[in-house]
Amino acid sequence: MEVSIDQKSGYCFGVEFAIQMAEEEMDESGKLYCLGDIVHNSMEVKRLRDKGLVIIDREQLENLYNCKVLIRAHGEPPATYKTAIENNIELIDASCPVVLKLQNRVKNAYDKTDAKEGQLIIYGKPGHAEVIGLTGQTGDNCIIVSSIEDLEKVDFKRPITLFSQTTKSTKGFYELKAEIEKRVDAEHGEDAHKELFNANDSICRQVSNREPQMVKFSGEMDVIIFVSGKKSSNGKALYNVCLKNNPRSYFVENEQEINLDWINPNDKVGISGATSTPMWLMEQVKSYLEANTSAITV
Repeated sequence: MEVSIDQKSGYCFGVEFAIQMAEEEMDESGKLYCLGDIVHNSMEVKRLRDKGLVIIDREQLENLYNCKVLIRAHGEPPATYKTAIENNIELIDASCPVVLKLQNRVKNAYDKTDAKEGQLIIYGKPGHAEVIGLTGQTGDNCIIVSSIEDLEKVDFKRPITLFSQTTKSTKGFYELKAEIEKRVDAEHGEDAHKELFNANDSICRQVSNREPQMVKFSGEMDVIIFVSGKKSSNGKALYNVCLKNNPRSYFVENEQEINLDWINPNDKVGISGATSTPMWLMEQVKSYLEANTSAITV
């Protein structure tokens, strides 16, 4: 058995930056509040909790005063910054630059769309931290869609502007875009979408470019062990890319979920993960497999 880690998997820049900022602050003060899980990976969250990271929600934030709070890579809505000012909270802002730029684009587009009595649509997962931050730029006056079925919420008589959560599937975005164009034209006439529909591909390429890499890596291996937190939208998307290309792909949160019956003695085993999967966890899975080689039988 040969075991390899996909070196192009693991943390994206935004997540890596947020964790670095958290660890630097905890090294100084020993404790730091964080608004929501810093990353969608329970193993990494536990490691950081043990170092002094205290996870809070927005309701708890309202009752905190005179302290430091980390904003994770997903970004936050304007209401969070308002609360921080009112409660004398120092924010350590680790919002991903890509997300911050998108928030600004959404705010500007919403102001223009609202003036024309149009609608702003965000392709994303309802309740996702990044989506909450984006909808906050519109005063929560936008439409969230996660599938073509959700387009029933849209009034195609009015102008439409579309953005995407940065970690959504590129394929899904363009399928949604094509369907909106079709429905706008059906309502207003041929090519009406050119005037009445503005689609903005705001998907992070550091994330989306992992899809072709995942296809390549999974095709080179007999078995794929995909390591990700169950809350990770990116993890689910990349795993499905993997599974489609290699049916012997398995989703695990850690090495304890591995079934050695998945593997044959002469298999090439590839380990990969989401943008929220730490490299130390993938290395831990690799070590587990190598330590249990003798237990793998035909």
